[in-house]
Amino acid sequence: MGKAVAYYRVSTKRQGASGLGLDAQRKAVEDCCRQRGMDLIAPPFEEIESGKRDDRPELVKAIQRCKLTGATLVVAKLDRLSRNVAFLAALQDSGIRFIAADMPEANELTVHILAAVAQAERKAISRRTQEALAAAKARGQKLGNPNGAAALRRYEGNAAALGGKAKADQAAAFAESLRDEIEAIRRQGHTSLGQISAALNERGTLTPTGRGKWYPASVRNLLQRL
Repeated sequence: MGKAVAYYRVSTKRQGASGLGLDAQRKAVEDCCRQRGMDLIAPPFEEIESGKRDDRPELVKAIQRCKLTGATLVVAKLDRLSRNVAFLAALQDSGIRFIAADMPEANELTVHILAAVAQAERKAISRRTQEALAAAKARGQKLGNPNGAAALRRYEGNAAALGGKAKADQAAAFAESLRDEIEAIRRQGHTSLGQISAALNERGTLTPTGRGKWYPASVRNLLQRL
């Protein structure tokens, strides 16, 4: 069965306290998962937030859980994610899959389309800015930073050195993303390399390659980076 993580959101504290809205969302998500043969592998992530806000910690946790396990994020309605196109673009950048139960066709492709619309608007804004700068320059107004060229040369000089660290930085970032996961496993009393690797496999946590299983040796390497 495919793995799924549920995210529920209501807009008011009254809805959250009464359960109004949440029950309907739970049913929609559970029905969707059942129809698609998907297994909800974690407790649902729930929060009370305005759809206009993107700083939602529970949604961030849900996305992180999907990243760690390779699961699909499932929501009852597309507007449960956000009404903000820029946020949907960020969701696309996260690389996770998601499904909206009320609009099954609204998956990664929908996010891609919405992100493309946002990108087109950004290009339009950039073009208008360049046109405005060109007009200002034509009027004799001085533009730009006199140190800009020097800064560019410094950047190019450092590029090669930074490139050599790319793989190490990527591995360190992956290890850091698992810090909370490892701490949670240790709090459960699993402290040896073998116990931690078994717990990671039981939780469905992906390895750095996204394939295979965790072994004591790979856990040791992970812990050394932490």
